[in-house]
Amino acid sequence: MSDGSWAHRDQRRRAPSNSLRRGCCAPPPPPPPPQAGLCCCAPCWGAWPPPFPEPVSPEPPPRACGTPLPFFPFAQATASSWGSPELPTAVNITWSSINFKTILRWQPKPSDYFYTVEIHGQTSDTQKKCILTAETECDVTDVLRNVRETYTAHILSVTSSRMDNFEEPPFAVSEKFTPYNRTILGKPEIQNYTQKDSELNVVFKDPLTPYTFPNGSFQSIRDIFKHDLQYKLYYWKDQSSGKKDAITKSHKFEINVDSTKNYCFYVQGIIPSRRENRGGQESVVLCTSVGRSILDEYGAEVFIIIAVIAIAIITLAVVLSVILCKRKKAKPAREKEPLNGV
Repeated sequence: MSDGSWAHRDQRRRAPSNSLRRGCCAPPPPPPPPQAGLCCCAPCWGAWPPPFPEPVSPEPPPRACGTPLPFFPFAQATASSWGSPELPTAVNITWSSINFKTILRWQPKPSDYFYTVEIHGQTSDTQKKCILTAETECDVTDVLRNVRETYTAHILSVTSSRMDNFEEPPFAVSEKFTPYNRTILGKPEIQNYTQKDSELNVVFKDPLTPYTFPNGSFQSIRDIFKHDLQYKLYYWKDQSSGKKDAITKSHKFEINVDSTKNYCFYVQGIIPSRRENRGGQESVVLCTSVGRSILDEYGAEVFIIIAVIAIAIITLAVVLSVILCKRKKAKPAREKEPLNGV
């Protein structure tokens, strides 16, 4: 083989291939200029020429200089969570509702963080209450106006930095709550009562709710429950424990009673259609006073005490009288005795 052929083979061997140029590897100086649009950033390892054969498999297309790296949202979210430690979440979440005034309560008291309450309805939009509060209760009455809707409360544990960074904070979820089925009926207000002959009349007033009509007047529980609402009167003879009851859907009771006895009573609202919380709070206990004797007024125990005291006073007076009588008789006998030594 001629020297020219050997030189030609050596020149071909030393010439960089297209695959090496696409892989951003340049031979030792003088390096060839990189192709336009290619990023030559990886060093060449080993001596030139490479001791291994060129790869046969097709190579991926080159990435132009300045092309951003792939974006991985999960990795970014994980990294941000590493920078913010997890906050405690609320526990012991309870709904407390009387006459549709509803208070949400929970634990524990926050330290270096705050709470925000979100009310979620099945058919209504989410509404926020008590934003960034340090308290452990929140009045949510005004966002539960649709009393037949079923709600859940999300209590978020938040910091101001998390709110600014739009990170989703940890939260706790309450049990479901439907005001129409769960609110407790308050105490009815007894306005007037009389006992005339054998008839007891009791007139009372519906409890009011926090909700108002367009004219600004407050709605009563009757305005909301309508025909589902009833009232029960419990009554009994004074100084007796046997109770009777009567039911009405109006604002008053008319009961036949014994005209010679006085009666005590109270009124309670009820929702018969409910499975739970049927009976509401009881009104104050009141008693009639027609034909009330002194014995009925004060009871037999007072007279027993008075009788015992009277007997004790009489006994003491008798004992003192006997002692004084004996002393008077003993005094003349001493005067008649002769003096010693006379």
